[in-house]
Amino acid sequence: MIRKLANIVLLLVAVSLCYGLQLSKPHYGDLIGPIPARGELGDTVVGRGFEARAEKVEFARNLKVDRFGDSKVLTTGGIWAVVTVEFVARAQSTTVAVASWRGSTGLTYDQTERLSFTNGLLPVAIDPGLPKKARLIFELRPDEASDAVVLVSEKLMSALDSQAEISLGPVAIGPDGLPPGTVDTLDMTQPI
Repeated sequence: MIRKLANIVLLLVAVSLCYGLQLSKPHYGDLIGPIPARGELGDTVVGRGFEARAEKVEFARNLKVDRFGDSKVLTTGGIWAVVTVEFVARAQSTTVAVASWRGSTGLTYDQTERLSFTNGLLPVAIDPGLPKKARLIFELRPDEASDAVVLVSEKLMSALDSQAEISLGPVAIGPDGLPPGTVDTLDMTQPI
């Protein structure tokens, strides 16, 4: 009887230990996920294959675009966030293809696909020593503008590869619910 009780106690201790190890170990996605290269607006963020420097962030209610010679105004239910970034390849030519906006609540917004016909958007091919500017354009809720982080990587699944994480810092929300400096219409036909 004592031996059975000791075996049951030993089994419970082993189960508790295994459960504790399961809870405390890193998840598989964390082990093979992207390797962050962090910086702030204006800093040069150095990754494995490329360097990125976010120069400015602009907010707008509408975007004026040129589509096949026809001028259009694109609207959104929230606001447009346009981040101008300069890229440089490090050791060999590469392509930067993916960008996301992570707001202060943790929601992630992928770069909009509504402007895929416009020049200066991702994907952008870059070469060593030849900087190239691009615009990252996001549709987001106005309350997601503050303390946001822009995530930039070479490919969609950047397992075990670097990912630029550019912190954009705090943005005060005005009485109208929009970030200060939000323009009514931002002209995307102008060169970067």
